[in-house]
Amino acid sequence: MKEIYRIAIDGPSGAGKSTIAKAVAARLGIDYIDTGAMYRAVGYKVKAKGIDADDEAALESLLNETDIDFRKGDIILDGEVINDKIRTPEISKMASIVSAKGPVRAKLVDIQRAMGTRKSIIMDGRDIGTNVLKDAEYKIFLTASVEERADRRYRELVAKGQDVNYDDICRDIAARDHSDRTRELNPLRKADDAVELDTTGLDIEQVVAEVMNIVRACD
Repeated sequence: MKEIYRIAIDGPSGAGKSTIAKAVAARLGIDYIDTGAMYRAVGYKVKAKGIDADDEAALESLLNETDIDFRKGDIILDGEVINDKIRTPEISKMASIVSAKGPVRAKLVDIQRAMGTRKSIIMDGRDIGTNVLKDAEYKIFLTASVEERADRRYRELVAKGQDVNYDDICRDIAARDHSDRTRELNPLRKADDAVELDTTGLDIEQVVAEVMNIVRACD
């Protein structure tokens, strides 16, 4: 494989993007870039510094002095490993707030692109191959039927002891799909040069094997 390369995995909610990306990263010995954790990191810093997220000037000043990286599964904010510190309900709420801010999104995309210039990475999301890493060497569009994704989510929540309804989950996923595909900014779509992989009926190991085959075939 190339000395430095980027793998972009896009797809709808519940397709298993993060699970597969992490497994492939481990298989290849490269860093998995958790974009959601990056927003949590910014939220954590905003809260730690006592900055009002609606104060655009203060937010941009903070962003100008912010560095985020991933190494061997750790997320590093300004040189500090913050894995556990960003996994709280309070930080989740702040991450949701800052993720809606244009300057935050622009800054994190810049950081994500910069990562891909200095080391091999795998990243998943809704617009990685179509926006964040347009020139990624390997692009995969991971999908599955609404019913399959709803079943996976249903079993996951039941295993956690939650009382959930399969039909409600189906409707929620279908609504999320519509929202993601029709949003104005970088809607969910398959990149023209991406390989589509339907994971319906496949287990994790089978999907990882398929992704590895795609990457090798494109090399």
